[in-house]
Amino acid sequence: MRNWLVLLCPCVLGAALHLWLRLRSPPPTRASGAAPADQSALLAQWKSSHYDVVVGVLSARNNHELRNAIRNTWLKHLLEHPSLSQRVLVKFIIGAHGCEVPVEDRENPYSCRLLNITSPVLNQEIEAFSLAEDATSEFSEDRVVSVSFRVLYPIVITSLGVFYDASDVGFQRNITVKLYQAEQEEALFIARFSPPSCGVQVNKLWYKPVEQFILPESFEGTIVWESQDLHGLASRNVHRVTVNDGGGVLRVITAGEGVLPHEFMEGVEGVAGGFIYTIQEGDALLHNLHSRPQRLVEHMKNLREEDALLKEESRVYGDIVFVDVVDTYRNVPAKLLNFYRCFRLNWAVDRTGKWQELEYPSPAYPAFACGSGYVISRDIVGWLASNSGRLKTYQGEDVSMGIWMAAIGPRRHQDSLWLCEKTCETGMLSSPQYSPQELMELWELKELCGDPCQCETRS
Repeated sequence: MRNWLVLLCPCVLGAALHLWLRLRSPPPTRASGAAPADQSALLAQWKSSHYDVVVGVLSARNNHELRNAIRNTWLKHLLEHPSLSQRVLVKFIIGAHGCEVPVEDRENPYSCRLLNITSPVLNQEIEAFSLAEDATSEFSEDRVVSVSFRVLYPIVITSLGVFYDASDVGFQRNITVKLYQAEQEEALFIARFSPPSCGVQVNKLWYKPVEQFILPESFEGTIVWESQDLHGLASRNVHRVTVNDGGGVLRVITAGEGVLPHEFMEGVEGVAGGFIYTIQEGDALLHNLHSRPQRLVEHMKNLREEDALLKEESRVYGDIVFVDVVDTYRNVPAKLLNFYRCFRLNWAVDRTGKWQELEYPSPAYPAFACGSGYVISRDIVGWLASNSGRLKTYQGEDVSMGIWMAAIGPRRHQDSLWLCEKTCETGMLSSPQYSPQELMELWELKELCGDPCQCETRS
């Protein structure tokens, strides 16, 4: 019999109990989702044992309640029945390292990157881009130029601008400047420059005021300069202008650095002007910066306590596999590659928010299984393990798996009872996003009358 690996989201109503029955006559190679592993001990255990199915549950370090809910429901049932426990191995997959940056000091709650703001420029207007005194802007052949940026702390843009060309007698061009929010078709701000209406000259730029909105933390925008004339814009390469980030409150994101796909840009990447902005909530920012040292001390103390609790939990239950990654959402694909979701087809790539993807250039992902869990055969596990050092990780473990699988084209099987959303259907194999208490209640109903959904209806 072929061996199988199951990967589950920690909030899933356990499907593992039924899987071994469904996999007794498997096709040559199929994936109902997937999972990798660098834990040689676990792979050795699998190879030398009689297990037909290995279940890996991706679990965050602090998800003690969810793990216990699983241990007290379907995992308990499995362990109490030799016909299951002798053929199914279940392990929780947990990052060995907690993030050493407190949540309040991270760029976003899904990563472990420090919000590196130093000496913020408060209570004054800031020019986002500037040129050296001896620098001159020359007309290019490009009629549309754009640059993208990410806001790391709230700002207000007060003016949009275009570069001044010293060869002009006054302002002799017709240019439109637009600010877009990422993936939005309608511009937030528009400023139009023409000879009779050129705005105010500041240093080497002409500026016009725009309606003022607070751009919040994590806002991603693109400024687009469009020439309405036959000739091109006066523009510079992004790397040949000085970026004034206000002490670290914004960051220019470029395609050339591999951070932003070219398809996300409009026109040619570059700078043909700039914008003026101010930093908001300055007092709160200063308070946050001044309190960082004490917050870090408390956070490191909590991490040490968390390490001790996890070590004890592992000793008591013996069902945890620690993988050598920092345990954050952005590192779930790496967690997957260090261990081992129904499929989504033509799923649009999200460029913002929790599932922000800036590494994969295409507008849609290859087919991938949704996040509640998936099953892969042993030969795929072996391929993932042997290639883990060469496989690139993307924003989530589900889409990463889909991209990896596109390279080998396994046979896919979709089961309609493996649910992608929080819902209840008779005979379901999995359903995500349940709280520990909800998992316990559903399991009690299942044990009471064999079907949590029907019991729910009766009540």
